[in-house]
Amino acid sequence: MPRKDYPTTPDGRYFVAKSRLWRCTDPGLGESERRAAIKALMQARLRVKHATDEAETRAARSAVDIAKRALGERGPVWWDDGAPDEGGKHPKNSGYAHWWRSLDKAMQAKGEGRN
Repeated sequence: MPRKDYPTTPDGRYFVAKSRLWRCTDPGLGESERRAAIKALMQARLRVKHATDEAETRAARSAVDIAKRALGERGPVWWDDGAPDEGGKHPKNSGYAHWWRSLDKAMQAKGEGRN
């Protein structure tokens, strides 16, 4: 599973952390494209951390957003079957409710941040 062993939906579109569905990176990205976007994301997150004023913070957060979009984690969905983006929802309030209920309590706890 990606992202620190969080539960991942059977279709690989989301992982669950802090009781919310978070979109996974587009699996169709090439390795070099994915690595470049991850590097840009890490650099942008450092810029957010070290920003000294509102303008720097705003610019750094914009860079984070651009990198997340390049990874497919924000913006238009990367799948093409017409399924909506359910990111940000609790899995029990989404199309993944049946899957979520089928997980054992330990795995649900990982997704809820109770591990």
